[in-house]
Amino acid sequence: MPFSSIAIIGFGEVGRIFARDLRAGGLARITAYDVRTVPPEEGVRFASSAVEAVSDADLVICSVTAGSAIEALQAALPGLGHAPFVLDVNSVSPGTKQQAERAVRAARGRYVEAAVMASVPPKGLATPMWLGGADAAAFIVAADGLGMDLRVYSDEVGGASSVKMCRSIMIKGLEALTTECMQTARHYGVEQQVMDSLGDTLPHEDWRKLARYVISRALIHGKRRSEEVLEVAVTVREAGIPPIMSTAIAERQALAAVQGTMLPAEIRNGTDLDALLDALLAQRQALQAVSQQAAQ
Repeated sequence: MPFSSIAIIGFGEVGRIFARDLRAGGLARITAYDVRTVPPEEGVRFASSAVEAVSDADLVICSVTAGSAIEALQAALPGLGHAPFVLDVNSVSPGTKQQAERAVRAARGRYVEAAVMASVPPKGLATPMWLGGADAAAFIVAADGLGMDLRVYSDEVGGASSVKMCRSIMIKGLEALTTECMQTARHYGVEQQVMDSLGDTLPHEDWRKLARYVISRALIHGKRRSEEVLEVAVTVREAGIPPIMSTAIAERQALAAVQGTMLPAEIRNGTDLDALLDALLAQRQALQAVSQQAAQ
């Protein structure tokens, strides 16, 4: 096993999946830290601080929400004096990655930028990652045996994340547009006609299935996606371009997160597009009724 001890900072969906795959691969020492109180995980020791979590780790994986990326890494800096690899898988702008690299290197850590190029749940630790930084190539050698799909994009930090962030404009934007489009179409009772027309213009084998999937992703993960798209907006702004669309996408993703918390889990996580759209329509009508009553 290439690493004897791995620390995971941020134990949400991604952190738990990585821990699961690392345990399945035979790694015995996994330590996690999260600012929230999270349920215990078999085979994972939870530290009381970020410094404690990373203090004897050969590899530190930082997998927090985009808005917390710098804060999470800063909390771990005093524990990086033994020069572990720090794999930053957070979805943030190139400028934010470069800021993180400077802080980690100043603390003697070996910073590796990681741009996760697909959704993590299907492949877990084997999800393709593009790496950046002076230690990226050395990390690939050290990580041999972990089952990771790694590629060095550049020996400079920022390039890999610029690809990831530009991609997110389209992917997170598709989720936001589909969510808004299908809810509006359901209001007018024309969702099937709209999907038929979309299929003619933008061919896809199953627009109904695609719509259900991308809407549910926004409802379930909208908060995290909204924070990521705010970093996308930073990326666009760093390029000197007004982030008009990115800002709107972040707002729609944040609203979807709120909508998702008010839906029954079986509706939010199910596969029935009609049931989901009906539930969202009923939810909106109920909120409008409450608002009208309050205004009287």
